[in-house]
Amino acid sequence: MLDFTWGDDAFPLRFTAADDGPVLASITTGVDAVEPRRPEQRARPALVEVLAVGEGRGLGSMRAIRTAIGDRLRHVEHRESAAGGRRVLTLVQRDERTGVVVTTRVERFDGVAAYRVASTLENRGSAPLLLQQVTSGTFIGLTGHLGDPEDLDLWTARSEWCAENRWSSTALSGTAGLADIDAALHGHFARGSIALTGHSTWPSGERVPVAVLEHRGTGRALAWEVEHNGPWRWELDTLFDPAEALALALLGPTDVDHAWLHRLEPGAAFATVPASIALADGGFAGAIGQLTEHRRRSHLDVHADTARSLVFNDYMNALMGDPTTEKLLPLIDAAASVGAEVFCIDAGWYDDGGDWWPSVGAWEPSTVRFGDLGLPGLLQVIRDRGMTPGLWVEPEVVGVRSPVAQSLPEDAFMHRAGVRIVEHDRYFLDLRSPAALAHLDAVFDRLIGEYGARYFKWDYNVTPGSGPDADAASPGDGLLGHARALLEWVEGLRARYPGVVLEACSSGAQRMDAATLARFDLQSTTDQQDARRYPTIAAGAPVAMAPEIAGNWAYPQSEWSDERIAFTLVTGLSGRLYLSGNLDRLDERQLDLVREATAAYPELIRHHALALPSWPLGLPAWDAPQVALATATSEQTLAFVWNREEGATSLVLAFPALRGRAVEAETVFPTALPAWSTSWDAEAGELTLDLTGAGESARVLRLR
Repeated sequence: MLDFTWGDDAFPLRFTAADDGPVLASITTGVDAVEPRRPEQRARPALVEVLAVGEGRGLGSMRAIRTAIGDRLRHVEHRESAAGGRRVLTLVQRDERTGVVVTTRVERFDGVAAYRVASTLENRGSAPLLLQQVTSGTFIGLTGHLGDPEDLDLWTARSEWCAENRWSSTALSGTAGLADIDAALHGHFARGSIALTGHSTWPSGERVPVAVLEHRGTGRALAWEVEHNGPWRWELDTLFDPAEALALALLGPTDVDHAWLHRLEPGAAFATVPASIALADGGFAGAIGQLTEHRRRSHLDVHADTARSLVFNDYMNALMGDPTTEKLLPLIDAAASVGAEVFCIDAGWYDDGGDWWPSVGAWEPSTVRFGDLGLPGLLQVIRDRGMTPGLWVEPEVVGVRSPVAQSLPEDAFMHRAGVRIVEHDRYFLDLRSPAALAHLDAVFDRLIGEYGARYFKWDYNVTPGSGPDADAASPGDGLLGHARALLEWVEGLRARYPGVVLEACSSGAQRMDAATLARFDLQSTTDQQDARRYPTIAAGAPVAMAPEIAGNWAYPQSEWSDERIAFTLVTGLSGRLYLSGNLDRLDERQLDLVREATAAYPELIRHHALALPSWPLGLPAWDAPQVALATATSEQTLAFVWNREEGATSLVLAFPALRGRAVEAETVFPTALPAWSTSWDAEAGELTLDLTGAGESARVLRLR
């Protein structure tokens, strides 16, 4: 009999295993689930569930839990280790029938109530095993930690191009939740789940791979995320015992959802994608706060972007993919004049034909756009103006009009049934191919070594569907190999060029997953060109990433009012200010407003890097008339507030962490425009804003 607890003092995990059962992982220590009437029906899912062809499930359903191999796993050993503020628990199990040995690694950082889990399967049997899905981790004890499911809300986010991070809640016991079928009466499990999936190479193209369960009464919360730059699935399942009624399964690609089948030969090993959970008492914000700290500690150890320099990019509501010397020179001067430290030339710098979309791939500068200066000369102008030069790239694809589409060998591209995959006039490099990797090496060696680019906006605007089936048991298996090869290559690039800064962008934020974010310095949060629609995206971004890497665009225009310019700048300042727009057309008064924001930026970004997010109005609806985001440290709370309602008169923001304290509110930005009157209610922990006559406007407020 195995029974021990491990992990965070406040929220440890409990691991148990009967002599005749697999290892179970619970997020609560005090509740023992009741077995069903028929003992052959195991009531609780195993830590690792393995679905394989010819093995199937131990109980019929479409759920990830109760697999036959999962039922048969038995504990072999477990051990602990610690180094550098990271603690690791390793558990080993074995299935005697197939010979599969499963090694699960659970890790946590000191002082953080969050856990990362991943498992490796080794086939020590004599026959191949055809894997259909494997859980990275499966957790019980949700009810014991959170409370009665009748009072639980599930928070998830829809996400698409220009409409990312749209968070909403569903009552777990409501009509869209999980039905109570009275499992005890039937002596049988329910078969339904609440499950979400992400597809192909846009893991956040439909749904953000993050979710939170929150108890309305106790404030207990559980957050989780699947850390993969490709397909994923998670599911909430009902269990047999009403006192311990829920299980959570976290997975990478699956057979049913993603055309994934992996042939595990004798002697071979397969590793699942990582997934993480975070536990807290402080409701939704508390759980996301723990996940935020976990993400920060998990980031690749790179230092080129420690200062988080102010970036100007020429694309958004400015050049829009049509850079020329004549257009760039005044923008370079204007960006330098407002304090930009990086100037990134976006799409089109390589295109001679006026249609940059299908011509990507060679990454050689245009011969017609930049006149006598040429691209190298323009990059030198950027350096001469005191800024670091950057370039937009989309290195994982090759346009159908690019010479690279013919010069690279055929195995450098993704294929399905022997046919090269094409989407929207682009082919896809298959990064399992040495030829594809050598091409990327040569491209970046030239752009960095020859042209001196030190910042790259790394875009990814198309996706290949279920993936390539060449040299793989299935398209999903080929895609998983490609996704892992990409992450490995990025790590190698950063090791070779430690002074280079990488921005993640995928048609905005379609690849807003923890695996990508851990290897890049910042994430473009959207391609949304309407400043009025942006606040909901910006306010929701810190659920998916640490606030300091949320690259929020600000794109002031000369025809805008001062309040509209301040509005877009507040959006930028709510994360990592990412400037664009036609700055060269602004008058001095408008430029002064931009300079006020850029002057405030260094202090604000240092604050963000230490702060945890919260939502004084709750997470906003897409069309909410007012939106608010707060980031707080022990020293101060910054509130970013947008009013989108012309006739609004007042607004009340809730700051429960400040209840009972004497608090003063001051305007951080814009101080050159009329201030909003405020009043503080210490007993309630609420700040009331007078919006009479404010109209469409936004402010950054400091509370301390």
